[in-house]
Amino acid sequence: MAGNIRLQVQDYVALVIMDRPPVNAQNSEFRQELIQTFDSLTDRDDVRVAILTGTGKMFSAGADMRERPNPDSPGEYWHFNRMARECFNAIHECAKPVIAAVNGPALGAGLGLVAACDITLCSDNAVLGMPEIDVGLAGGAAMLQTLFGRSRARRMFYTGWRVPAEELYRTGVVECCVALDQLLPEAMKLAEEIAGKSPVGIRYAKQSMNTTMHMPPRDGYRFEQGITVMLSKTEDAQEARRAFLEKRRPVFKGR
Repeated sequence: MAGNIRLQVQDYVALVIMDRPPVNAQNSEFRQELIQTFDSLTDRDDVRVAILTGTGKMFSAGADMRERPNPDSPGEYWHFNRMARECFNAIHECAKPVIAAVNGPALGAGLGLVAACDITLCSDNAVLGMPEIDVGLAGGAAMLQTLFGRSRARRMFYTGWRVPAEELYRTGVVECCVALDQLLPEAMKLAEEIAGKSPVGIRYAKQSMNTTMHMPPRDGYRFEQGITVMLSKTEDAQEARRAFLEKRRPVFKGR
């Protein structure tokens, strides 16, 4: 990889660090690296959960405005858009849970990265915004609506309002609002808790969350029951039941 994304793995936790100064603007190279990184995490047995964060005091300012496709060149804009959405899909579809540790502004496509993650933690200098209306663009409505209710999402989309971390925490959009130097420790604490669960159980859990979010409740619960049947046949599920009855910590093998 060219170096826009740094990866550190320890104790089943992958720390994915966006490192494209000064604002982690997303160009084609950046996006390709991020896609490759999260695709690889799905297949790694030494990773059970990932944390996505940025360097310094910036999560991601969004798409690199210096790299814009030519709408008059056949197929160029469609390919550009495909790469953008696959960048988000790589995170959303990663078999391992992904925690966003938002260490500063996450704007436009930066907010898109946050929306693709499973759980969001913020430092107190973070803001979320979709300022596309101010730069001649109109993307991001679908992302906003996964995080916010109808009125708030539309206010942000129509005005470009950047919501501060304190407000995001107050309204339950994110799990914490802490000092910047406490953000990664908080994220690691949560990641370690998830990593301590059955790896196969967590895979099924993420699959269940991703699938049922698009289904009516009746169909969603039926799908979950099928997942539970499959999970119940695994060694990890049997170990979890034994450990519960024997009042001890389970020892999971990931199968």
